[in-house]
Amino acid sequence: MQNISIMAEVTISNKDWERVKIKLQRKYNHLTDQQLSYNEGQEEALINTVMQLVNRKREYVVFTLQKALANMDNNRL
Repeated sequence: MQNISIMAEVTISNKDWERVKIKLQRKYNHLTDQQLSYNEGQEEALINTVMQLVNRKREYVVFTLQKALANMDNNRL
């Protein structure tokens, strides 16, 4: 049996995270800055945290993060 490491399907820089976080908080207004703390390179932990906080499947959370990154000029998801 091989050890398979799961890589996050999305890469978020610290700079982009501030905008992405705002978008998430607009969509899910119960999320706090503390709950959404993030450091570059910790995408996998972020995905797992958001999955739990919004009670959604991984695919949906990854799609939402990718959508937020796709159009950084727009504050909506």
